[in-house]
Amino acid sequence: MSSELMDALRQLAREKNIDEYDMLDKLEQTLAQTYRKTLDLENDARVTIDRETGRIFVFELIPVGGTEEEPVFEENDITPPDISRFAAQAAKQVITQSIREAEREQIFEEYADRIGDSITGTVQQSDSRYTLIKVREGVEALLPPSEQPSSERYDHNQRIKALIIDVRKTSNEPSIVVSRTHPNLIKRLFELEVPEIYDGIVEIKSVAREPGLRSKIAVSSREPGLDPVGACVGPKGSRVRMVVAELRGERIDVVPWSEDPAGFVAHALSPAKVSTVMVNANEHTATVIVPDDQLSLAIGKEGQNARLAAKLTGWRIDIKSVSQAVSAGIATAVSGEETTADEGDGRCVAVTSTGIRCRNQARPGSKYCGVHEKEDSAE
Repeated sequence: MSSELMDALRQLAREKNIDEYDMLDKLEQTLAQTYRKTLDLENDARVTIDRETGRIFVFELIPVGGTEEEPVFEENDITPPDISRFAAQAAKQVITQSIREAEREQIFEEYADRIGDSITGTVQQSDSRYTLIKVREGVEALLPPSEQPSSERYDHNQRIKALIIDVRKTSNEPSIVVSRTHPNLIKRLFELEVPEIYDGIVEIKSVAREPGLRSKIAVSSREPGLDPVGACVGPKGSRVRMVVAELRGERIDVVPWSEDPAGFVAHALSPAKVSTVMVNANEHTATVIVPDDQLSLAIGKEGQNARLAAKLTGWRIDIKSVSQAVSAGIATAVSGEETTADEGDGRCVAVTSTGIRCRNQARPGSKYCGVHEKEDSAE
């Protein structure tokens, strides 16, 4: 192997970000195995490549003593005259392998830092075992059945978005695992469609999802006066419609986040109208009273709306209609409106314009706080 070839190998190593010494070590090992087979040697062989001149030397390692743990060898120079031909073939094999390993390592390092990001790709293959997505030339991602909504089917060359959830090193290529069911996929999709989220002005505080069916997201604004729900929905629903389309028609409820647990629970049960929310902080439960005609809407088909609201808020929610609450002694009907029956808890019994019972303490000898007592007197 000439010095010109050595220079070419070094240049290639720099271009492909390959360790040239590691590549030459592998070339020496490959040549040693090749010559042992070609020359039908009884003993092992060792090959050395002069790092400057590129000259190759082949030695047969003949045992001459020592122990099993540390044998002593005599090196017999058996360098054949046509060594360059074998060297060229071996070099091609080692270079190809080294380039492939370097590319695998680069892909792994690139995508290992992107776990939690969304990617866009085209479906290459889809069956009951897995779906393969081409991210770019030479890079593919795996979408397992467990990360696919049960309602989705994928066609060849179809463009889809997914969330990177894992990157693993394998014997062949790095395995990039993606998901279409992860709740954070919705966050990433809204980032793409809503500039206020991308810029950090609007924040998605919580996500609850039943993939392929329905999701709820709670949003807040860091900018006073900016409606976070309106920003996410967009003009005539244009922004949320783009996310729904990417998720194949999955319904998405966008609700305002609130620090007040009662208010947050009420918003989370949207589109149902809520009359009263009573929270038990110790047990982390919320009892919700809704008008009789809103009960089925609040619970949702097969309990879906209530279930998602509980996931979104983190509170265990018990929903009752006014009639059920009155029968259970939880609430009483007052002038056609419901309020908590236990007026001895010291709280104002007024129901605010948002449909939530007032959080203020009642004035002594009154059912109302100072604000609502004045309003009641004015009426």
